[in-house]
Amino acid sequence: MTADDFESKTKDLLEAHGPTLLELAKQSIRHGLEDRTTLDIDIADYPDDLGRDGACFVTLKLGGNLRGCIGSPQAHQPLITDVAENAYSAAFRDPRFSALTENEFRDCELSISVLSPPVPMSFADEADLLAQLRPGIDGLIIEDGGRRALFLPAVWRQLPEKQDFLAHLKTKAGMAADHFSPAFKAQRFIAEEIFDTP
Repeated sequence: MTADDFESKTKDLLEAHGPTLLELAKQSIRHGLEDRTTLDIDIADYPDDLGRDGACFVTLKLGGNLRGCIGSPQAHQPLITDVAENAYSAAFRDPRFSALTENEFRDCELSISVLSPPVPMSFADEADLLAQLRPGIDGLIIEDGGRRALFLPAVWRQLPEKQDFLAHLKTKAGMAADHFSPAFKAQRFIAEEIFDTP
């Protein structure tokens, strides 16, 4: 599937089922607040489109600041299951934050990004990699020496300069901001995002 095909199909999917996905993510977090367990869902209860394998990230923000973000870089289970599991994990399992509280949840902005399959990039050096990046469009996964990190396309809103975007992603992966080696790998992807605000 080309990037254009993915974008078109995913926009159609989210237009048709976005409210269902957002409500499921909220149900999953509510269930976690009450029972501290993930929500069991029956795929048969949802439209067929949502039962197909898909990859998503669920992001929580509080007062404009990140409060949790967990997701799947590649599709490995039905999208509906991925949304429910990642919503729970963003609220309660993001190692950067304590578990979300009931009061915080009431004020949280929730977003779901549905990801295209990642595509390996070919580049001669860092300058070549930077030249290929498309600000505002590309999500990026980098890897080197067993370290790995991912930024969603939404991160361009905070880091609009290519150099800053890549440097911060390296730092997230535990690399030096100026790190580069012949073994450095990068994959890019696109994503479609939907929001639910309090």
